Amino acid sequence: MYQDAQGNALTVASAEAARAYDHVIEGFLKYRFDTGLRLKAFLTLDPTAPLGQVMAGSFAMLAYDQGMLARATTCLSRAEALGGTTRERAHMAALAAWIDGRPDRALAIWEGINAEAPRDLLAFRLHHFCAFWMGAPGRMVGSVERVMPGWSPEIPGWGSVLACLCFAHEEAGLYTTAEAAGRAAIDIDPGDLWAAHGVAHVLEMQGRRSEGLDWIAALEPNWDGGNNLMHHLWWHQALFHLENRDFDAVLGLYDRRFRDPLSKVTQAQPDLYIDMQNAASMLFRLELRGIAVGDRWRELADKAEARIGDTLSAFTQPHWMMALAATGRGEAAKRHLAALEEAARGNTPHAAVLRDAALPATRAVALHAEHRYDEACAVLRPALGTLHRLGGSHAQQDVLEQLFVDSAMKAGRLGDAKLALERAAGRSPVPPARRVGFAEAALAVAY
Repeated sequence: MYQDAQGNALTVASAEAARAYDHVIEGFLKYRFDTGLRLKAFLTLDPTAPLGQVMAGSFAMLAYDQGMLARATTCLSRAEALGGTTRERAHMAALAAWIDGRPDRALAIWEGINAEAPRDLLAFRLHHFCAFWMGAPGRMVGSVERVMPGWSPEIPGWGSVLACLCFAHEEAGLYTTAEAAGRAAIDIDPGDLWAAHGVAHVLEMQGRRSEGLDWIAALEPNWDGGNNLMHHLWWHQALFHLENRDFDAVLGLYDRRFRDPLSKVTQAQPDLYIDMQNAASMLFRLELRGIAVGDRWRELADKAEARIGDTLSAFTQPHWMMALAATGRGEAAKRHLAALEEAARGNTPHAAVLRDAALPATRAVALHAEHRYDEACAVLRPALGTLHRLGGSHAQQDVLEQLFVDSAMKAGRLGDAKLALERAAGRSPVPPARRVGFAEAALAVAY
């Protein structure tokens, strides 16, 4: 039997197919724009490889797009018909759980795979992704710590493991460990987007804004051929400028970098969930600071309206509402809430997240847009402790915290404003008075 580059047995037809599999995994780990083409080449070379079909189904799920579920299901059926090793069949079971709306079960299966095969990068990286979007940084840390003894710098993929170690520890608040791992990964490959991203998060959380701008500027020349994660890194660059109150720089990055309509990456996936989150949250933050953003909301609202009823990405739901509300699309906003309410009636863990976190956050956005600040505060306050379950990083979730403090201040609910400031102080080592979204409240309210 053939093996992948990390020494795991592969059901493939030839050594050439095994190397094609490795090429796909490398593209996946390094966030390469051509990863889909790499997968197509692998499937053309060996359509009977079970993990080829599993990857095709998993990549469809990564899009968090209801329209991709049928493709994922078809790929799973093809994989199951092909059979495979015990490990490969476990991958099929994980994909089946994910499709079925049980990412919690998929996490457990991937953890089982990595317990037996700590160098299975497909299981490891899919776990890292899903645990993040389930708001489970502890499981991210646990996963990477458990596989580390099976790795060494000589094994291909070591840098990508370090990049995941970086981001997992950053989300857990272990910034020293995170930064060291991320910088070590960049030393191996300066074009490692996930490592660059992890360190950018550390610098953001610690308020090291000048370093953050320098970090991104120094690494950007290495990003040719990257996918949408480049957009997210430019969004981080805009965050640093936002904290410096350089709003012109923020809008320039919006137009020319992370929401550039002419970018081939944007054109390939114009409504990708992470890009929509980047754009909507940045415009929302700017408007909270009183900055006019022109008609930039319009194209976001068009895409949000077209996706009403697609609730696969819980964290995207309030972002879609930001666009709908900002453009005065009241009827669309009502349909969005109605669809979300319907999806929240299910009995899966995902439905519970929609019910307990996404729905109140999305309602609060709509109420805030209508200047019903007291109601927005009242709706969001009981959900504050569950917002992490939406997924997203601390830096991304911060927009919902800003929504709450802004609503509290405008409603004259000083107790809730104090609560928001205390939460902000607990989530970041940077005092609220030094953070653009909380500074005005911090000056007005003792906390």
